Amino acid sequence: MPRRVETDRWLFGATVALCLFGAVMIFSASAVTAEQLYGHSYIFLLRQAAWLILGLGGMFALMRTDYHRLREPAVVYTVMCIVVLLLVGAFFLDKSHATHRWIRFGPMNIQPSEITKLAVILYLAWFLDLKRRSASSLEFNKEDFLINVLPAVAPVLTCVLLILLEPDLGTSVDIVIFAAAILFVAGLSWKWLAVGAATALPALYVLITHVSYRQARLMAFLNPDSDPQGAGFQLLQSLIAVGSGGFTGVGLMESKQKLFYLPEAHTDFIYAVICEELGFLGALCILALFAVYGWRGMRAAFAAPDGFGRLLALGITAMVLSQALINFAVVLGMVPTKGIPLPFISYGGSSLLVMLLATGVLLNIAQQAAE
Repeated sequence: MPRRVETDRWLFGATVALCLFGAVMIFSASAVTAEQLYGHSYIFLLRQAAWLILGLGGMFALMRTDYHRLREPAVVYTVMCIVVLLLVGAFFLDKSHATHRWIRFGPMNIQPSEITKLAVILYLAWFLDLKRRSASSLEFNKEDFLINVLPAVAPVLTCVLLILLEPDLGTSVDIVIFAAAILFVAGLSWKWLAVGAATALPALYVLITHVSYRQARLMAFLNPDSDPQGAGFQLLQSLIAVGSGGFTGVGLMESKQKLFYLPEAHTDFIYAVICEELGFLGALCILALFAVYGWRGMRAAFAAPDGFGRLLALGITAMVLSQALINFAVVLGMVPTKGIPLPFISYGGSSLLVMLLATGVLLNIAQQAAE
């Protein structure tokens, strides 16, 4: 039985604040573009609002649903099968932006890779909790590899491979990061993690250097001034936006870079617009809200009444924070440019929906956490 029934107000408040902040900034960053493309400056805001209402409804439903119901094998296998079918089905549909990342359901576009994140967390939490009941840790030996490690990572790597083929390297790396965090907390020997890193890093090098546009992004990251009108354009415009904001910003709706200078201003690079319009103070507010989310998420994980809840809460928190950190790093020129949305803030229905559903589960775990 739950020991606490009250909602974690800090976690709930940080989530809602991020969503509302995102809605305001999406309108600010997209109004001119929407007017130019669709003749309606509110189009992106209205679409995001529709997803926000749907996501909040799902969050409230899951917040009131005992997370132990997700531990049923029928639920886990069904979710994983649906995700794999969606990932495979995307390859049989027409390309969008030269990729197979989206599936259209009437007026809605669904990105299966976003749903995959939550499915991977659910599967790993269920499987690793099941195995931890019979073993305190996953040792570095052949028997553990065949019985515990391989069944844990094989479905995850299958999903990662399908996402890589879309192609979407950024999301694949993000999934690997939080999956590794879950495996480590579940007791996986550091030697297995070292083997995984030794395998992943050369593979990542090949995936970057043997694909022309990825290599161009890497070169632009190392020296953006070498191609300021080409591969380095987006990074340079992002840095100009960040630098233009100063301490207090140029004012809401007053960004210059969003006026067709900065590509993807309302999606992957919305943090640059925040830095320009609201300055260091606005950027710091966003960081503070994610810090609160991480604090309460980790608190729920450590206080969870069982191993499944602990791993589930840790995975959700790691998913949100890792994606946010990657987005910050891309906008600030700390890593090569990659299309990773800022959770709860960037325009994008699939990402927003998944983040809110995951937060609903996290809030339920927090409700049942021990005093």
